[in-house]
Amino acid sequence: MSGIIRVYKRDEEGTLHFREAWFDEDYSQFVMNHGVVGHQSKTDETDVADAEAAERLMDAFAVQCAEDGYAEIPAEEQSWVVAQYALKTKEGTSRDRYLEEKAKDALISHLAWRGLGIVDRSEFSDARLNIFCLTPDVNKTVNAIKVCIRGEDLDFTKLSIGAAPFGEDTFKLKHSPKPANSFTL
Repeated sequence: MSGIIRVYKRDEEGTLHFREAWFDEDYSQFVMNHGVVGHQSKTDETDVADAEAAERLMDAFAVQCAEDGYAEIPAEEQSWVVAQYALKTKEGTSRDRYLEEKAKDALISHLAWRGLGIVDRSEFSDARLNIFCLTPDVNKTVNAIKVCIRGEDLDFTKLSIGAAPFGEDTFKLKHSPKPANSFTL
């Protein structure tokens, strides 16, 4: 089983749409999620007999998406958006590790249901917690991160957000709790 299929397409007005599908083994369902990138998606579930039936549906989904002009966006054509928390200690405390898990879980779900990419990893470095998100749309992802962190009550006042194209390591500051003009990992 190939996991998840996630594909994108721009319409005539330039709006980015997404479709994704996966087999939920826990519920024996083939799940399709689709919508406009940055907006809450629509989801359709289909009960399936077994993994083999799900695989056939995944194959049909992939074919239909290709026929409709949807395609994967290679990582190299996406951008990094990093949600960053300033910490009181260099390595972080147990409270910071709790924040890391809560923030990652919230962002994974929030971004996925809006076609805004994935949470790739998180790390503690130099009194900062960095959560790396790979996304096809920087501005919508920055806004979604702010909404998500505020909505989950995860200390919005300590959140900074930076962004950079996939292969670059110079990040531009996109959000900061206090006046600043640079973003450092």
